[in-house]
Amino acid sequence: MNQKITEVIWTQWDDLNVPADVIKLSPKTTPASGGDFSKVTFFVPQYMGGLAMLELTKQMPNLKVLQMPNAGYDDALAYLRPGITLCNGRGIHDDSTAELAVGLTIASLRNFPTFALNQSKSKWVHTKEKSIYGRKIGVIGFGSIGSTIARMLSGFNCEVIGFTKSGRENTKAISELDKYLPTLDVVILILPLTDQSRKMFDAKRLKLMKDGALLVNVARGPIVETEALISELKTGRIFAALDVTDPEPLPEDHELWKTPGVFISPHVGGNTSAFEPRARKLIESQIKKFSAGLPLDNVVAVG
Repeated sequence: MNQKITEVIWTQWDDLNVPADVIKLSPKTTPASGGDFSKVTFFVPQYMGGLAMLELTKQMPNLKVLQMPNAGYDDALAYLRPGITLCNGRGIHDDSTAELAVGLTIASLRNFPTFALNQSKSKWVHTKEKSIYGRKIGVIGFGSIGSTIARMLSGFNCEVIGFTKSGRENTKAISELDKYLPTLDVVILILPLTDQSRKMFDAKRLKLMKDGALLVNVARGPIVETEALISELKTGRIFAALDVTDPEPLPEDHELWKTPGVFISPHVGGNTSAFEPRARKLIESQIKKFSAGLPLDNVVAVG
């Protein structure tokens, strides 16, 4: 009889409910503590840990599963090796990121940033702003987060059009996007960063947007060509709300900070109180399946 292999996991939590034959390394096991990662077979990088966490995979010769704690995984692809399965955190950030997308949309249409600035100056300035009522909103990328955005927007009197690569399930194909852009009042980006989506919104595509339209990016910064966006914003023809930028973090002296017509949040889409319970639930489920030799969920690539 073959002896069952003991799996060794590293996550940012030391109290996960895992099978008895799974060894949990303490989150305090770090390079600074002289930690030994050579036996790790299942690794979950610390959320918002950046490339420094992914670099640890180079110290894990026995790694079998790289489980990302977020939906985006483009930065992890460079760390795949033969024998490593990459899973993303699809579902963890659905509500949090969708809330921010809707929040940025309403805040920008109703001009909340100016209200906040006026409050800091003790100024009462009454203005007439845009309502979400009657707006035509395009959601570019209609995965779990995109469909959650649409569900949340369904409570408002607006029209939502979803765009996917294939045009599946009553969505429009992204290949048809240019035809629809001149008709959209709000464009929300929530698609993965790929070779096809990188700089998707360049100068040409930004110019196709309707006069007075709002671009909301809660996906990845490089999907929008920054210099082209700055040029378009300076004309006052369109507006933007960005939770992600290129470069990121945005340097203090970057021109985008002071460009008119843009509202910037510091990549906080998924970082809410909803993250931990949802992340723990998914990771515990994945570890149990991994230990039992069952197929994993959310597999996005295999080294």
